[in-house]
Amino acid sequence: MNINNKEIEIDAEGYLVHPENWDKEVALVLAKSENITLTDAYWPIFDFMRVYYNEHGAAPDVQHTAKQMGFDLGVDKKVVKTKLFKMFPYGYVKQTCKIAGMRRPRAGVQVKTTYAKSLIHPPVTGG
Repeated sequence: MNINNKEIEIDAEGYLVHPENWDKEVALVLAKSENITLTDAYWPIFDFMRVYYNEHGAAPDVQHTAKQMGFDLGVDKKVVKTKLFKMFPYGYVKQTCKIAGMRRPRAGVQVKTTYAKSLIHPPVTGG
C-alpha cells in the first residue's frame, strides 16, 4: 500500500507488517478500509492502545480499556464500552489493533489473563 509516496507493507488481513511505519495518515487509510471515518474521539483510543501494547506486549481487552478510559474521562465504564462497540462495529480489538498500526492480535486473551492473574495473585517471595 502506498501512502504519501511511502510504501507501507501490510499482511493478508490488512495489518501493518512494521508497526513503526504507523502515523495518522496510515491510520486514516486503514480506517477507511474498515469503513470507519475517524474523528477526534478515536485518537485517544489509539494512543491508549499503542502505549498499553508497548508496555505489556498485548492489546488491552475492551473491559480494561473501558475501565481506564472511563476513569480518565470521569464516566461509567459501561458508557465507554457501549461507545467503543458503536465506534468499532466489527470488533473492538480487531479494528483498533489494525487502525492503530499494531500487529494482528493472536494470543492477547491468554497474555491478558496471565498478566491479570499476576496482579491479583503476585508471586510469593522467600522469607
